[in-house]
Amino acid sequence: MTPDLTEVSLGCAQLGNLYRAISDERAQATVDTAWALGVRYFDTAPHYGLGLSERRLGAALAGRPRSDYVLSTKVGRRLEPQDPAGRLDDEGFEVPAAFRRVWDFSRDGIRRSLEASLGRLGLDRVDIVYLHDPDDHYVEVIEQAYPALEELRGEGVVSAIGAGMNQAEMLTDFARNTDMDLLMLAGRYTLLEQDALDDLLPVCEERGIGIAAAGVFNSGLLARDRPTDDAKYNYDDAPSELVRRARLIADVCERHGASLPAAALAFPLAHPAVLSVCVGARSPEQVERNFHLREAGVPPAVWSELKSEGLLREDAPVPSA
Repeated sequence: MTPDLTEVSLGCAQLGNLYRAISDERAQATVDTAWALGVRYFDTAPHYGLGLSERRLGAALAGRPRSDYVLSTKVGRRLEPQDPAGRLDDEGFEVPAAFRRVWDFSRDGIRRSLEASLGRLGLDRVDIVYLHDPDDHYVEVIEQAYPALEELRGEGVVSAIGAGMNQAEMLTDFARNTDMDLLMLAGRYTLLEQDALDDLLPVCEERGIGIAAAGVFNSGLLARDRPTDDAKYNYDDAPSELVRRARLIADVCERHGASLPAAALAFPLAHPAVLSVCVGARSPEQVERNFHLREAGVPPAVWSELKSEGLLREDAPVPSA
């Protein structure tokens, strides 16, 4: 059963020093601000900062009633201790390389990973567990990892199970052929990409599977009022054609007194299968900005013009007035 999710949730990769370090105090203040603004769904993973995100999130939520929030973490990458020898992590997080990630979708690996996560979080349970980026491990997932998650759900260790990926194709397979409760789709249902309307979203709607939409700013390309030439897309430099398209969308928003980031945040939530938009933040100020973007709203004329200009699919659900 999928727990109730707030429409805007906090993605906690930045609490693991994604791209650059933040202090423990700033991590705490980021979570505190999200809480004060009504966020009650928090997502993390061992991958984020080699466990640092989980430790910081657990500390930030300590003392709050456990029944008052929903927390998800992920399995598929176990952390094994190693001598950092002065090295930093080489997968985008500014932390000492005190652990190495080991892909492991075995039954034992799933249970060991979750047990370690609970230790870092300081909790006796999480609400949702996602298989994390199982792109190259389909057979092992179907034969071992998914049955292991079913066991954990049946035992009441977790309330909901699912998978989180940067692609829609395998998630569609999971939606059709497993009994997952919730899927996290990162970057593939945004103002720039709506292919998920062809398969994944209709299947999820039909089967009652919720979607948490992450990466709605497409790694930064949609995060500014006016996209810049050096903007990122899908964790890399944005192709010039996508920058041009994002600017055309921004022009439409500006003509109607709206902003590109506000539209990017609002758009996915219009689909009935999307339960929450998961947005990362590394500071209280970023949390407040995202909250105000959601509160600002987007005039209906924006959606009408985007469709008439061929910048948004005609069959894409859009927010109502």
